[in-house]
Amino acid sequence: MRSHLFRNVFLCLSVVYANLGQAQNNLPQLSSELAKQFTTQDTLFKEPYVDVDEWREGSFRHRYVHGGFKGTNARFSFYFPPKEKYQGRFFQYITPFPDNENLSQGASGEEDKIGFAITHGAYFIETNGGGRVDLAKPESKDPTIGAYRVNAATAQFSRVVAQQIYSSRRPYGYAFGGSGGAYRTVGSIENTEGVWDGVVPYVLGSPMSIPNVFTVRMHAMRVLKDKFPQIIDALEPGGSGDMYAGLNAEEKEALQEVTRLGFPPHAWFGYKNMGIHGFLVLYQGVVGADQKYFNEDFWKVPGYLGANPPASLLKARIQQPSKIKAGISSDQAVGLGLSKPMSPTERGTADAAWKAIGGVEGGMPVAFQLADVLPDMDFLGGDLLIRSGAAAGKSLQITKIAGDKVVLGPVDTAILTQIKPGDEVQVDNSNFLAVQTYHRHQVPSKEYHGYDQFRDKDGNPMYPQRPMLLGPLFTRGAAGVLPTGKFKGKMILLSSLWDREAFAWQADWYRSRVKEHLGDRIDENFRLWYTDHALHGDISIEDDPTRTVGYLGVLQQALIDLSTWVEKGIAPAATTSYKVVDGQVVVPQAADERKGIQPVVTVKANGGKRAQVKVGQPVTFTASVEVPENRGKVVAAAWNFEGLPEDVGKLSGWDFEKSGVFPVAAKVTPDKTGSHVTVKTTYTFSKPGTYFPTLRVAAQREGDTKTPYTRIQNLDRVRVVVE
Repeated sequence: MRSHLFRNVFLCLSVVYANLGQAQNNLPQLSSELAKQFTTQDTLFKEPYVDVDEWREGSFRHRYVHGGFKGTNARFSFYFPPKEKYQGRFFQYITPFPDNENLSQGASGEEDKIGFAITHGAYFIETNGGGRVDLAKPESKDPTIGAYRVNAATAQFSRVVAQQIYSSRRPYGYAFGGSGGAYRTVGSIENTEGVWDGVVPYVLGSPMSIPNVFTVRMHAMRVLKDKFPQIIDALEPGGSGDMYAGLNAEEKEALQEVTRLGFPPHAWFGYKNMGIHGFLVLYQGVVGADQKYFNEDFWKVPGYLGANPPASLLKARIQQPSKIKAGISSDQAVGLGLSKPMSPTERGTADAAWKAIGGVEGGMPVAFQLADVLPDMDFLGGDLLIRSGAAAGKSLQITKIAGDKVVLGPVDTAILTQIKPGDEVQVDNSNFLAVQTYHRHQVPSKEYHGYDQFRDKDGNPMYPQRPMLLGPLFTRGAAGVLPTGKFKGKMILLSSLWDREAFAWQADWYRSRVKEHLGDRIDENFRLWYTDHALHGDISIEDDPTRTVGYLGVLQQALIDLSTWVEKGIAPAATTSYKVVDGQVVVPQAADERKGIQPVVTVKANGGKRAQVKVGQPVTFTASVEVPENRGKVVAAAWNFEGLPEDVGKLSGWDFEKSGVFPVAAKVTPDKTGSHVTVKTTYTFSKPGTYFPTLRVAAQREGDTKTPYTRIQNLDRVRVVVE
């Protein structure tokens, strides 16, 4: 019997109330009889309490209830709509990492999770997952607490509160979460019964994601750093299509390796800014888990890259002694351009939640000035080794070197307080270089097809293997358990084809696990929808908006379709049609053949994907937009002809046609259903250059042009060379 299941067991529990602000809001006090209605087997969360219960105004009036569970750090927030708007369900957001129960407050537009829930008949739930975790110590506490137990106890208690507020039947419940939150969403429904009726995990990794998706990408970034412009150009519309052209043997091998393991080649357009992402907070955990690899094997034992290092590896290595000159505070670091402050809206998003993990406590330095100027080199990360003073023998993670300064990563503040000016140190990236091929020594079972490239003709690993696989260890730290594909309820899994952190094939890996349990009945309980041109992050615009789209509209529609599936038995759109080829997910071009719910856009310039014209010569642009059958109408379309303006600023994903980034509204000609439209226009370029005109569109299920929600986007580009 699985532990911590939530069943119909009535316990005599006490509920503690602070009763803040109830009288002035004319709220009926929540009854202490709620305790007798709360059902759980998890005795850790046996005493819920409420310390805030008040009406809040703003864009969407709601009743805010805040509380937690006595004797724990678990906290929750509920957002109940007025009774006339309530339709008998809740949407529960599961954050990427346990963090804060109020992360979703203050958002606007399509990013407003609370507003979306309230306007779609649901109350909204968010928890802190029991408090933050230390990813450098992935098993430092019971991972099931943050993985699903806090969320499950909260969901169950919310039903008791909702039934008193609305005098209604049991609310239907749906959870959703992205990235680390996808692991936790899957872990939640796989390890409980009767808590959630369905879930929507999105941008989900596999048990072999961490750290391997980062290590293989960093290896490619180091080797290919000078070749990305030509790789990108080959993949752009009207390009050669051969991204390997002009690469030497080492460069070709690195690009093949990262591509076969799943990195989407088109997503290299962001190579200048994408950095190492969440590996920042994972690095110390990897080194700590396998010190022999870093201290002994990599640089000495045959079969490891460092034992017979290529010239590029030696050139990238730094081992420079120096001395501490001064500490640099957070404000000083920002002023010096060494770091950027994290926006409050980034916390809790699928792409940026890792930035809130670890870090430096107030008053501590976030960087150091050294006595010596460091080499001007590409530096992805490394260590500051302390050679003298009170912290001698210890090390601090560094993320950046600039002149005579080093920027710190997540640190142990106990070490930081011991460092004084004059202490001898060494800037050393040996371990960081070693970790970049760690994935070669982590070959899992054959169900992970991307790792077949590291096997010989007999199916045996080509490289020495480490004594344990770290991926499952880190996954268990995030999700509490490893995903099995066995659950009760319904699930719509969302994946991004251009995801650089959770490679698209990993969603297929999970679908295969589900099929092992459900077999031919998989379509009764499961869907997988891929979103083209979307990245990992759930913020609307992650990178270049003429290349990528947000997927929040898909997520919102998935929640609506999931609730309709559960409550009314109306099946959602079919799973996206796809195949996995050499680590890449390939989908059909036609919308009705591709399935899912995303529109498909096809743009041509003078009849092709590339046009070559003179300055002042008009170019004719044509486009077709197809929405999968019965999945909505095109409600917005706009052009960008000449690229991004210098100051892009904040671009909301849902109203892009009103922004300066897409300044030319497209004139569309719809068919009688509105799901297929054509576009035709001309444009004249006044300056020579190479341009990539882009048409961005949005579809909406009911054809609603006003709502910021459920607007599902896509785009297409062409190349125009103006002489």
